Amino acid sequence: MKTAMPATTNIIELRQLLAERFPGLRTRADELSATRHAVWPTGLPQVDALHGGLPKSALAEIVAERRGCGSALLMSALIHRALKENKFVAVIDGQDSLDVTQLSDDLSRLLWVRCHSTDEALKAADLLLRDGNLPLVLLDLADNTAIQLRKIPATTWYRFQRLIEQTSAICVVISPRVMVVPAQVRMTLRSRFSLKALEREPQQLLSELRMEVTETRRFGEERETEAGLA
Repeated sequence: MKTAMPATTNIIELRQLLAERFPGLRTRADELSATRHAVWPTGLPQVDALHGGLPKSALAEIVAERRGCGSALLMSALIHRALKENKFVAVIDGQDSLDVTQLSDDLSRLLWVRCHSTDEALKAADLLLRDGNLPLVLLDLADNTAIQLRKIPATTWYRFQRLIEQTSAICVVISPRVMVVPAQVRMTLRSRFSLKALEREPQQLLSELRMEVTETRRFGEERETEAGLA
C-alpha cells in the first residue's frame, strides 16, 4: 500500500514512517550517522586521547611545522598498526620521501604512490578517495614547497571531505602548517628529536611523541588536549 506524504513533512517524520512501515530498514542517513561516530583505535595514547581513535568518514590533519618533530615516526606507526590488522593502506608520497626500509611489515597490502609535486599528490588522492575501498589513506605533503601548497584551493579539502564521508575510510593529511579546514581532528606535533634518536627503537621514541590534539567542530568551536611526555 502506498502512503501519501504531504509536502510539508520533514525528514524526521519521513524516517519515523519508514521505521514503522519497514522494521529493520537502515536508511542511508542512518548508516552515515553510525559511521561518522565510529573510530579506528591507533593504539597510540596521544592520538586516541579524545575519542579513542581517528574518526572514520572524515579527514584528519597532522601538522609537522619543523623537521625532527616526529611526523615520519607517527606515520610509520599508523601504517604498522593498519597492516597488522590486515588493512589495505595507501600512502600518497608528495615528494617521494617515504623510507620503506623502516617498515618491517609485510608490504603486500601497502599502496605507495610516489609523487614529485603537490598537484600529482592531490590528483592521486582524488582518485583513491573516489574509489572508496581503502580504509586508510595517508597524504604526505610535509616536504612539499610552500609555493606549491599555497596554490591548493580550500575547495579541494571540502571536496575530499564530501568524498570520504560516503565511506568508512580515514584520510590523514600530513602538512607543514594548518591547511585542511574541514579536518575533524588536527594533531600538531611538538616533539624535538635529535639525530641520536635514530639509534633508538621506534617504540621508545613513540612513548616520547608529544602533540596537541584538537577536535575541530562546526562553527569554529574547538577542543584541545595536549598529550605525550615532557
